[in-house]
Amino acid sequence: MYTIAVRKLIEQILKFGVVGIIAFLIDWGILNLLVGVFHMHNVIAGTISFLIALVFNYLASMKYVFKHRPDMARWMEMAIFLFSAVVGLFINMFIIWLSTYGMNKDAYISQHAMYLLRTNIGKLISTVVVAIWNFIIRKWLLDDTHTNAMNRLRRGDHILSEEELEAKWEQSFSHRLGMWSIEHTPKGWK
Repeated sequence: MYTIAVRKLIEQILKFGVVGIIAFLIDWGILNLLVGVFHMHNVIAGTISFLIALVFNYLASMKYVFKHRPDMARWMEMAIFLFSAVVGLFINMFIIWLSTYGMNKDAYISQHAMYLLRTNIGKLISTVVVAIWNFIIRKWLLDDTHTNAMNRLRRGDHILSEEELEAKWEQSFSHRLGMWSIEHTPKGWK
């Protein structure tokens, strides 16, 4: 039982990684096109590239990585995804800005090669930080199996019974948020 839970978690992390790599390539490619070719300021270019990659990431993550939870309305899934994305965007913008901090104000033109190099280093660092943030927040709030999966990782005498597990799930913030979202879904929305 322990190995099945670990294998499923590893499989989910790998799927998250594949989606993340593709999103990173989209993000990084657009960022380098805007900064490298069009000499755009790195924070503006980073914001544009991040938002474009975010659309892909949302669609792919919800289709291939995380399962829809029947106890949560789709609009709440989108709101959680958007919240995590906005926090990720600010982390991304801050690290990219920090990567060129101290350079001339017109460094994206006057020191272009160094500016592009430092922007790319900042982008790599921000990608790792934002990926960790995204996986943790989405696993906690969007995945329908996290409580049971965590229970399967427990050692023999610490495994919760079905009743204990159900009670823990019903008291979890994630479930209560999901149920609230269903109760407050406007008529006609699914």
